[in-house]
Amino acid sequence: MKRRLAREIAVQSLYQMEMNEVNASDAVDMLMEEAAQEDNEMGAAPGETAKINAYVRELVEGVIAQRQTIDDMVQQFLTGWQVDRLSRVDRQILRLACYEMVYREDVPPKAALNEAIELAKHFGTDESGKFVNGVLGKLLGALDQLKQK
Repeated sequence: MKRRLAREIAVQSLYQMEMNEVNASDAVDMLMEEAAQEDNEMGAAPGETAKINAYVRELVEGVIAQRQTIDDMVQQFLTGWQVDRLSRVDRQILRLACYEMVYREDVPPKAALNEAIELAKHFGTDESGKFVNGVLGKLLGALDQLKQK
């Protein structure tokens, strides 16, 4: 399965939800429809799109369900920033990565961190990759303690 694509769609869905006050299902549906059209044009297997769709929904629903706890965790590692003052893109990337690092047993934390850096470089500003790396690097160092809470 293309987890990177799923993460991209999850970040975009979370962003859409915050920007346009759309519900999770509508945001994911819209973005998955676009992804399915691209896959059809490139000859991707139909089953692959269904797997990506399921994973995107798991990620988005997980972030939504744990959002306050995730924001509290991320806040611990922000120096001079507040979660609600971050750029919307960086905030969604940090939330998604934190969710994967803390709550997903099937994702190695370092893989979630590396994927988040790539997402930040792709969707964020020139400084987003470094910023996300710094915050999540600190979170990674405290991961055992965070998982116990």
